[in-house]
Amino acid sequence: MVEIGGIFWVVPIGIVIALIFAITLIRQVMRHPQGTPKMQEIGGIIFEGAWAFLKRQYTTIGIIAVITSIVIGVLVGKLSGEDELAKLGLSGFGIGWRTSIAFLAGALCSGIAGFVGMLIAVKSNVRCAAASCQSLNAAIKVALYGGAVSGFLIVALSLLGVTAIFFAFGGAVYPDIAPHLIVGFGFGASMVALFAQLGGGIYTKAADMGADLVGKVEAGIPEDDPRNPAVIADLVGDNVGDCAGRGADLFESTAAENIGAMILGIVLYTTTREIAWILFPLVLRACGLIASMIGIMCVRAKNETENPMSALNRGYYVAVGLSIIALYFVVNIMLHSIWLFWAGVVGILASILIIYVTQYYTEPRFGPVKKIANASRTGAATNIVVGMSVGFETVLPTALIIGGALLLSYWLGVQSNISGLEPWCLGAFGTAVATMSMLMTCPFILAEDTFGPITDNANGINQMAGTGADTRRITDRLDAVGNTTKALTKGYAMVSAGLAAFLLFQAYLDRISLFRYGVEGRFTVINFVCPEVFVGGILGIMLVFLFSSYSIKAVGIAASEIIDEVRRQFRNSPAIMQGTAKPDYASAVDITAKAALKGMVAPGLLVVLLPIATGVIFKYLNPNYDAAMVVGALLMVGTIGAILLAAFMNNGGGAWDNAKKMIEDGQLKDENGNVIGKGTPTHAAAVCGDTVGDPLKDCAGPSLHVVAKLLSTITLVMCSLWALL
Repeated sequence: MVEIGGIFWVVPIGIVIALIFAITLIRQVMRHPQGTPKMQEIGGIIFEGAWAFLKRQYTTIGIIAVITSIVIGVLVGKLSGEDELAKLGLSGFGIGWRTSIAFLAGALCSGIAGFVGMLIAVKSNVRCAAASCQSLNAAIKVALYGGAVSGFLIVALSLLGVTAIFFAFGGAVYPDIAPHLIVGFGFGASMVALFAQLGGGIYTKAADMGADLVGKVEAGIPEDDPRNPAVIADLVGDNVGDCAGRGADLFESTAAENIGAMILGIVLYTTTREIAWILFPLVLRACGLIASMIGIMCVRAKNETENPMSALNRGYYVAVGLSIIALYFVVNIMLHSIWLFWAGVVGILASILIIYVTQYYTEPRFGPVKKIANASRTGAATNIVVGMSVGFETVLPTALIIGGALLLSYWLGVQSNISGLEPWCLGAFGTAVATMSMLMTCPFILAEDTFGPITDNANGINQMAGTGADTRRITDRLDAVGNTTKALTKGYAMVSAGLAAFLLFQAYLDRISLFRYGVEGRFTVINFVCPEVFVGGILGIMLVFLFSSYSIKAVGIAASEIIDEVRRQFRNSPAIMQGTAKPDYASAVDITAKAALKGMVAPGLLVVLLPIATGVIFKYLNPNYDAAMVVGALLMVGTIGAILLAAFMNNGGGAWDNAKKMIEDGQLKDENGNVIGKGTPTHAAAVCGDTVGDPLKDCAGPSLHVVAKLLSTITLVMCSLWALL
């Protein structure tokens, strides 16, 4: 058995503390009153709709996961090479069942993460609405604590799952073998996350578009008006998309990146015989849990007039500061290199930079959103054109931040110059340290992300329950902040995906090297001069655009059905608009759920099957083709394309959304200083632009984050099918 240093006890201690903290937060949130009977009624309807959809969605995902686990277990067991099996000391059956179990464990944990995130968020939104009747601070606390439950449970579950399966598969005895056996955990988590994000995104944006286009534009009623038949489906969508979907997304992010960093650490372990290189990602993640916990407890508004975003920022910077301190001690104790500490700081600084970039492009106080709002004065077409240009422009700073962070962290890794280790190994591990350091504040970021849909739902509940203007002003402010935090989370997830892409690509090269040469670190080149490799790159970028097409089309089809349903109810029952008859909310919820479940299948299967089919086809198409290089090109180019296209979609969609809100808040004026507000042609144009951006920023864009990592986890697990020449 390999000697494991005492610092590793930080991992189980961090997991236990995080779980206790999450349970404590649950108790605090649940102790808050649920408000008036009307609030409780609306909250109950939202909960029933969200719960019914998730049960149907995860039943479908569960069936797909079980079938997939059996297929990959058989394929990996039957087709693994003799060199690989000899290196791992296993039979084909042994590696097959371990891969299947790891896949199912990852899928199950990812599903639990999504379910828990949605459940607590739905229980929190009505309590946040009630707390807003008391004070701003009370509402902030309920919304943030409700989001933090999701954040800490998800990261703790991810850390627990990876740690447990690592040691269950012999990590204490064969630490250089176990990381290869648990790659299925990341694949299972990624696949469930993709379907959860896709299904939730289709649901939430179809309902949102239907409610906005018919309710706001055609009927001229306010947002979240109880007369709108799609309003409940819209509120349900916030939970199944932004809470359950994003929860599963960030679960797989932390799991896949832990495993990728551990595989990279094997190369350094084989030279130094120090297990710290493999266990470092787990220890750092545990320290991040504790730092984020303290940051959450520091969030408190100074007074009732302070911008809630300022209170959240204070807590975030406390978490960042503590993360840097923890990073310093962990790197010095485990890796003995100040250069690798600075590589980690680069990752943390990259996360802060992208937050400022996202704020600049998506907040109404800055130029890009103001340009879109002004373009709305000349119609929907100019709004859309200007919005697209803003979205495309955001690709530049995104690429510079990711590229700069990778180059600098790689250089810092090389400078560590540890005796006996190749410079490229240290450089690659430097990027891994940057990635893992950036994700230290993941629990806090996820808490901020879930803060958004909780406050959005609370605002809708107050609107439907008819609470006073003072209460609505509080939840309006929180809702605006929630839109910003959701946009920031997408930027954070996007940059983490960019850094992780390099990390996971290195892990793929190491896996191919293991299969071919029985040792990691010898397969290092993807030669784009070869025509088949270039074609692999073309297939990768094609996959990204085709996936986006399928997911956006699914939103459009579902939204059309909702629009027809809302129009039908208004036409057949004029009393709805008069407020004397109640809309049929359940019908809209059911239509959206069916359309979302149907629409998520095609894009999800495309991402899962195309890399596998490419590897197998090119392996047997021509004996001179190197299928591992072809798939490597698909992986590399597809990942880069997914990250940059996601930047366009997330930031462009967020800018469109806030341009609309800028007009609704009365911030746009004409040449004479008169307010251009709701009900004007300018507002209608902005609503159209917002609906164009909706499927981009809340369905296709966030799903591309998962695609960028799912491509890597699929190829890590299935590369035995095409690795050998």
